Amino acid sequence: MHRRILLGLILCCGAMAVLISVAMKTTAGDLRTVDAPSGSEFVLAQAAAPKPSQPVAVKPAATPNDGKLRIIIFGAHPDDAEYKGGGTAAKWAKLGHHVKLVSVTNGDIGHWNMAGGPLAQRRTAEAHEAAKRLGVTSQVLDIHDGELLPTLENRRLITKVIREWQADIVIAHRPWDYHPDHRYVGILVQDAAFMVTVPFFCPDTPWLKRNPAFLFSSDGFQRPYPFRADIAVSVDDVFEQKIDAIHELVSQAYEGGASGSEEFVRTQVPPENDLPARRKWLKDRWSQRQSREADRFRDTLIRLYGEERGKAVKFAEAFEICEYGRQPTPAEIRQLFPFFGE
Repeated sequence: MHRRILLGLILCCGAMAVLISVAMKTTAGDLRTVDAPSGSEFVLAQAAAPKPSQPVAVKPAATPNDGKLRIIIFGAHPDDAEYKGGGTAAKWAKLGHHVKLVSVTNGDIGHWNMAGGPLAQRRTAEAHEAAKRLGVTSQVLDIHDGELLPTLENRRLITKVIREWQADIVIAHRPWDYHPDHRYVGILVQDAAFMVTVPFFCPDTPWLKRNPAFLFSSDGFQRPYPFRADIAVSVDDVFEQKIDAIHELVSQAYEGGASGSEEFVRTQVPPENDLPARRKWLKDRWSQRQSREADRFRDTLIRLYGEERGKAVKFAEAFEICEYGRQPTPAEIRQLFPFFGE
């Protein structure tokens, strides 16, 4: 009895040793015959194990050959890009350059009297009409207003949008702002500032061989540091066109958006059937806003346009170069913003 038990243990140990040896020596897909110590033959087949999948990056984006710039301006809601860069966008478009205004959320809670799908549809239609007036393209992403987060999913989304437009210039909010959606647009765009050039990040979308210049639109916030105007653009020649575009953003421009009220519309805004008075009211408000920008960044206007022309600018939009993207030289700035030698 003891001999049988001992013999069984020896055979089991021998078989185990063979299995371990085979496992160590055998590669995926091999079929090997091994002589066991007992003289009997073990045939062990190891199924072909799948090799770890490797992402396959598509080719880099083909460089457009029409000689024109490609600009994308991000705003958090369907009015922000128009407000912050609509005039400069119109100037680029007049020169034949390609401009897209992107709202990262659909604006579906941006009103005091309506919300949800109907408001998102309304604001998307408004943004498209405003883009027509500016001569540019518009895109509204389907993310709920007030719920934007700087997730990996959204980083990928923003990266793809920039790549698909093959942008030379990308403009967005700074990541310091009163509204969380504004802040997170700034963070997401900054996070894309390098990733747009990385082949195996979002490998299904052609990557950019050259990093765009990334810029911030202006704001009045002071912490952690105030906005610095590296570039200021006169929008005097397109100011009426910008007013025409903002005029199409009725839910915001005339109804006050989320901060409006029935009383505001009734007591402060000219009625819808009095178009001349309504447009004059809008123009007066925006004249004050854009003239403040010109006065605030007068030194930058003079540096770029020269003293005489810089002092004469009435209305302006301003931008700060983000340190995470391509850093344009003074000469390159004049190529990217081809307005200063007019």
